[in-house]
Amino acid sequence: MALPRRPAGGPVSPVGGDGSGALPPLVAPAPSLTAEERARYSRHLLLDAVGDEGQRRLRAASVFVVGAGGLGAPVLMYLAAAGVGRITVIDDDEVDSGNLHRQVIHSVPAIGRPKVESARERLAELAPGVRVEAIHARLDALNIGALLEGHHLVVDGSDNFSTRYLVSDACEIAGIPVVWGTIDRFRAQLAVFWSRPPAPADPVTLRDLYPAPPPPGSVPSCAEAGVVGALCGTVGSMMAMEAVKLIAGSGRPLLGRLVLMDLLETTHRTVTIRPDPSRTPVTSLPEGGDESCEVRSPDAQDVPTVSAADLAAELAVAGSSGAVAPVLVDVRGAGERSIAAIDPSVWVPLDTVAEVASDPTGVLGRAAARGPLVVYCKSGVRSARAAATLTGAGFAGVRSLEGGIEAWTRDVDPSLPGY
Repeated sequence: MALPRRPAGGPVSPVGGDGSGALPPLVAPAPSLTAEERARYSRHLLLDAVGDEGQRRLRAASVFVVGAGGLGAPVLMYLAAAGVGRITVIDDDEVDSGNLHRQVIHSVPAIGRPKVESARERLAELAPGVRVEAIHARLDALNIGALLEGHHLVVDGSDNFSTRYLVSDACEIAGIPVVWGTIDRFRAQLAVFWSRPPAPADPVTLRDLYPAPPPPGSVPSCAEAGVVGALCGTVGSMMAMEAVKLIAGSGRPLLGRLVLMDLLETTHRTVTIRPDPSRTPVTSLPEGGDESCEVRSPDAQDVPTVSAADLAAELAVAGSSGAVAPVLVDVRGAGERSIAAIDPSVWVPLDTVAEVASDPTGVLGRAAARGPLVVYCKSGVRSARAAATLTGAGFAGVRSLEGGIEAWTRDVDPSLPGY
């Protein structure tokens, strides 16, 4: 999921001081290793920070992984390869060809299959001694509490803000640590959150850093902005390492620290996250599933919409009768438009809509003179915002394409490539 513009919660400052930041092991060690395990994990046994006892802690650990996509793929592979005894993975999505450049746990034969099933089969090949529980479902406020029971920690590789805040809130209530990462194009953020860490560590959660999720459509997703595949491997591997450190009690976990990376510029910065003293602790999850964690965009709530099928019918009638046809306005980015577009359509990127709309002789003014405007984006969120902006600027009869070009591809023109 793309990144918020900047940390907006409790105080954030450059890391300083010489405190070790060490935490006690999260998991008690399992019984002695077998000869086969000693051979498999011999490189771990050579490390003072892991060793025999740390490896036995890994074998006794239960880790809940949210998502089997870009971040979940390397997390799952490295946790299983490290010998974590039990891994639960939840994801409601299926493998798509557009996933394969970064979600390296999946392969071409897995296209169309649930990601969790593909991941479970790959992990069985990689680490047959690891127990993997695959849940093909969407995580929500109704099921998350029961699903987290019996797990020592959570690794959040989800790709949307509502799920990230749901996971954070549920783990704050349960007192379970969360390894958290987020990616955007070439940039990433990484941290560990824990509402009830052992003293003297301060409790820090996602809401101390970012008090609330941004409005829908205000931050582009990776499907809209793009992401380089190697970034997923880098961040996912670091997330797996944070899990190993917490389980084994080794090194200095990222609790209370935020790592900021830009792989294109090869920069890496770490800042301190402090608890927000004004924040009200989360003690319960709202009813209604994960949508309760979303922030609605007030200006886009009442925008009229049109379905892909109805729009296609309107265009067909206009084409055969000579009636006035709707004019499509594409508010996506240039990269998205290069993959697929509904033709003919006028291209006005979302961040320029307000400026272009202020000129009655501009492209939008000329388009509106030809027919009623129908705005589209990838899924319908950004187009609703753009339609609200146009309505506020005095354009009449503006509608948003419900479901965006995804719905058009599904219901009208399957020849268009997805992304």
